[in-house]
Amino acid sequence: MLVSWFKLNPFIAFLVVSVIAGLLLQIPAVKLLASIQKGLGDTLGSLAVIICLGAMLGKLVAVSGAAQKIASVLVNAVGIKYIQWALVATGFIIGIPLFYGIGFVLMVPLIFSVVYKYKIPAVFIGLPMLASLSVTHGFLPPHPSPAALVVQFNANMGITLLYGLIIAIPTIILAGPVFAQALKRIPSNPLATFRPEDIPADQLPGAFMSFGIALLPVILLMGTALLPAMFNLSADAAKWLTLIGDPSVVMLITLGVASYFLGTAQGRSMSQLNTIYTDAVKDVALILLIIGGSGAFKQVLVDSGVDKQIGHYLQQLPLDPLVLGWLIAAIIRASLGSATVAGLTAAGIVAPLIIQTHANPNLMVLAIGAGSLAFSHVNDSGFWLFKEYFNLSMKDTFRSWSAMESLIAVIGLGGVMLLKTFMS
Repeated sequence: MLVSWFKLNPFIAFLVVSVIAGLLLQIPAVKLLASIQKGLGDTLGSLAVIICLGAMLGKLVAVSGAAQKIASVLVNAVGIKYIQWALVATGFIIGIPLFYGIGFVLMVPLIFSVVYKYKIPAVFIGLPMLASLSVTHGFLPPHPSPAALVVQFNANMGITLLYGLIIAIPTIILAGPVFAQALKRIPSNPLATFRPEDIPADQLPGAFMSFGIALLPVILLMGTALLPAMFNLSADAAKWLTLIGDPSVVMLITLGVASYFLGTAQGRSMSQLNTIYTDAVKDVALILLIIGGSGAFKQVLVDSGVDKQIGHYLQQLPLDPLVLGWLIAAIIRASLGSATVAGLTAAGIVAPLIIQTHANPNLMVLAIGAGSLAFSHVNDSGFWLFKEYFNLSMKDTFRSWSAMESLIAVIGLGGVMLLKTFMS
């Protein structure tokens, strides 16, 4: 209500609700402040590094032209006939290191350049690419919401990423290119303001370097998760692998590689790189505060003991815990508009249920991530970005953007339940 009705900043809303809830739940004032500080610190302690380094990497990938290079290579490789699939693959690859807002603003000019050049309907060609961005934003670490859920549920970042990729690919195909077949007749005249200003081809980094750096976090996280299962490692090797596979270290290694190959090796000074990184951290500062606020709220629920009561009540409902997590996130998403806030709020409510029902924490991250993308409408900034950039009517925005986001949520849940069936 504070976010939706009173337009309060989500971070402030979380703090206000944490204080009010703590007092109503009869936590002593001194202990209440300690709970809020502990929740903030515990949540941000392991996430601040990942999110800040991820933002720096994404900004560098965009500014250096690596994202543009990935797109041009894929489009040139498949030709005009399969250009939609090339854009989907581009959105998926670029969406892994880039935060959603940055990815959207970066990808839309690329979409429009294809629209202007080949006279293809804008929604038909653009929506599948944005579906890729939505899925990576909601399902895949190291994006803020799934990364925060991994920490809150004590899940494994590498395994969650692996499961997420298994679910993400069919979800993107169905909610993207397949669904877009029904949208060819939607009239869209993209604003001329958004005609792209491309970096000259001779100034772009190499293809191998661009793909390699964008995918390096995925390769390291998945590799360090799978190697112990594939090989009998010595104790020392396992310790080193654990260190290298830590998400913070993965992002630090990737940023170091990117800083050289996309930075200094391309003629950028350390001063220029530092400016890029400073701007990147400014972009995600509010996200960090919102995540910290959600941690404070969760800690108040834990310290008051009400989390166990909530878990007990939820356990009585005739729903699978994964479905319940998805449903709570979907309801909050429809109410608030923010996928990140929806996922983090649902996590605080569902966390005790994982312990009581022994639900798979990796799958719960994905179930809540899918639910947090459900029905984007007028209270979601993504809805308005899509409407205004593509110059659509409200009706056409609902039948394209809102329908696509809801399809991702439903198909994502279906994928989670299928994975659970195969694992049980």
